[in-house]
Amino acid sequence: MSTDPQTTAVPLSVLDLSPVGTGRTSAQALADSTVLAQRADALGYRRFWVAEHHSMPAVASTSPGVLLAHLAASTERIRVGSGGVMLPNHPPLVIAEQFAMLEALHPGRVDLGIGRAPGADPATAAALRRTVEGLGAEDFPAELLDVLHLLGQLPAGKAPSATASRLAATPAPTGTPQVWLLGSSTFSAQLAGELGLPFSYAHHFGTGITTQAAEVYRASFRPSAVLDAPHLMVSASVIVAESDERAAWLAGPSKVMAVRLRTGGALAPIETPEDAEHLLASLDPDQARDFFARSPGTQVATTVDPAVEALRELVRRTGADELLVTSTTHDVADRVATLEALATAW
Repeated sequence: MSTDPQTTAVPLSVLDLSPVGTGRTSAQALADSTVLAQRADALGYRRFWVAEHHSMPAVASTSPGVLLAHLAASTERIRVGSGGVMLPNHPPLVIAEQFAMLEALHPGRVDLGIGRAPGADPATAAALRRTVEGLGAEDFPAELLDVLHLLGQLPAGKAPSATASRLAATPAPTGTPQVWLLGSSTFSAQLAGELGLPFSYAHHFGTGITTQAAEVYRASFRPSAVLDAPHLMVSASVIVAESDERAAWLAGPSKVMAVRLRTGGALAPIETPEDAEHLLASLDPDQARDFFARSPGTQVATTVDPAVEALRELVRRTGADELLVTSTTHDVADRVATLEALATAW
């Protein structure tokens, strides 16, 4: 166990995208997420989050609310939540009612992480919302206030829309989900601070401004009824294996996905490490080296002790109060092994 006073009190949590591997189905991917959540629960991780994505062959978690109901019922202690639900895709009342119901079913265990990006291409986002209204980023703060009002968490001095002001998410609440704001920019960091919300920063996106966003969040923070001091969670993509060579090999599929996402390539299910190795070998070596220096796919792919040290350094650099680890692998057994190694060494 770590004896570093800056990291011993920092809990670890899990973000899972229900990755769909080549030759596998969405049903198998969701079953894998259930296995991973149950293992995270047994290992003592604090939270298990799933993310909303659409029209992506590699991701099965299209409906976080439905999946979270199953994961909460399949685990005993761990908090379950969205990392996140994408607010531009849904009317605020739909999100608030879904998560109020989850909280009623599993009191004290539900997190509602809200994101500003659609998590989908514009056509899919418009199909989800059935209108282009409310799809712009400029609408996000007002719609977020509506969600907070519907859940009884509107900050003092803020007002919901006229429509939302007449509504509530559930007829007789006994509790409320913990609402988080998610982001990969200083805009979200500042908004989370101004509203007094816990903030989860997507460091695994590799934006290069994680420390800046953390500073903006703390500088803009105003105490609220739900939080009297800033609370920051930072994500990182991690694969732990018994050797550096195997960890790098297991990280190959995430590199292939990074190339496809950032170069406009055709999206596909998660490759096997063997197929990823062949695909990566076909790239121009110089271009590949420069690309992966900026977009590594997996940020930490190594053995357990260096992985733990890299995460400790991330905590020291950002002052994070929690860490959210995520892994992209073809086989769930490799994601389970990563969680087991980190839980033992942290």
